[in-house]
Amino acid sequence: MSGWPIVELGGLAVFRNGLNYSSADAGVGLAVVGVSDFKDNSFVDFASLDELAPSALATEDALVRRDDILFVRSNGNRELIGRSLLVSHDPPKPTSHSGFTIRLRFHDHRADPRFFAYLLRGGTVRRHLSSQGGGTSINNLNQGILSRMEVPLPPLETQRRIASILGAYDDLIEVNRRRVAVLEEMARGLFEEWFVRFRFPGHETAPLVDTTDGSLPAGWRNGTLGDLVDFRRDGTQPGEHLQGRAYVPIECIGRRTLVLDEVRPWQDAQSSLQLFEKGDILFGAMRAYFHKVAPAPLAGVTRSTCFVLRPREPQFAAYALMQLFQDDTVAYAAAHSKGSTIPYAQWGGVLERMSCAVPDLGLAEKFQAAVQPMIDLLEAIWACNHRLAASRDLLLPRLISGQLSVEVAECELQEAA
Repeated sequence: MSGWPIVELGGLAVFRNGLNYSSADAGVGLAVVGVSDFKDNSFVDFASLDELAPSALATEDALVRRDDILFVRSNGNRELIGRSLLVSHDPPKPTSHSGFTIRLRFHDHRADPRFFAYLLRGGTVRRHLSSQGGGTSINNLNQGILSRMEVPLPPLETQRRIASILGAYDDLIEVNRRRVAVLEEMARGLFEEWFVRFRFPGHETAPLVDTTDGSLPAGWRNGTLGDLVDFRRDGTQPGEHLQGRAYVPIECIGRRTLVLDEVRPWQDAQSSLQLFEKGDILFGAMRAYFHKVAPAPLAGVTRSTCFVLRPREPQFAAYALMQLFQDDTVAYAAAHSKGSTIPYAQWGGVLERMSCAVPDLGLAEKFQAAVQPMIDLLEAIWACNHRLAASRDLLLPRLISGQLSVEVAECELQEAA
């Protein structure tokens, strides 16, 4: 072991539960970090937060600030309890956190928040929760449990060096996320240029033909989403036969992005399961307005809260994906959903009949040739980020235990760079 002193977390920091609010607090002006924002992230992503009316804030003390750490306190999915996020920089607008989360704020200057953010993201919280539950998981995290948690307290300079090493991995992950955003914008822009504004290659000489649904370029036709994709329902049961597949429930699909937030081990797949294959399109049917649409980068299993859609023709795969990813498609799915408390999109006879323009085969093939390499690169970057995150998380316990010295880790990082 490292020989560092062990202290209780409550001796270094204070804790506060988050805001309780209702639909009456709907509005804009106060950003809120909710459980859905944790995912597998290290830091709060302020750009993706939901908002409330400023009147929902009862006290200024409920706001978060730089160097706070947030924990999931309570959730129906026990695996999410104890996940944490660091507020890595000053919030761009007033920001609070939901009542299902707990805020940690350090008052002891011997603690470096970034170091403890990495420490608490590892197995430390999960192991402590298990010990509090007599060896099993517990359903709620509370301030008392966090306060009694024993943590190592290295010298401040050592904390900062460890945080810097681990932060280098997160820096690479962030660079890759920006590359993802650029590629997604390119794919969206090309789709809209060709198929919304009709500025496709050769459009200057392509005549427009009047149809019952408006003018279309010659060779195109009016169709439906059902013409582009098959609705799959390959139901399955939990078990060993799922080995080699990833588990991707709806909460693992990011909002308005073509890459998954995370994948889970097949052992987590327990109920209402359906299979999907690489290249299928996952469409979040539960609360469709969250805009969860992504191509599957690998074979896996999801739940019935997602549609599994398979392109009918390989030449139209990229076109089908981007058509499903359009805001208009998601809005249509949301507007025609059923259920007031938890609305679900409907495929049969509803979303499958949403009208869309279907280009001629030649243009679809050109779009496929232009966009499929972008999708392939998105999937490669996604896989790279998961490897980086795994390497980062494996490095932490080796540094904490003393199995790997900070000096050696710094040298290895320099060589890798």
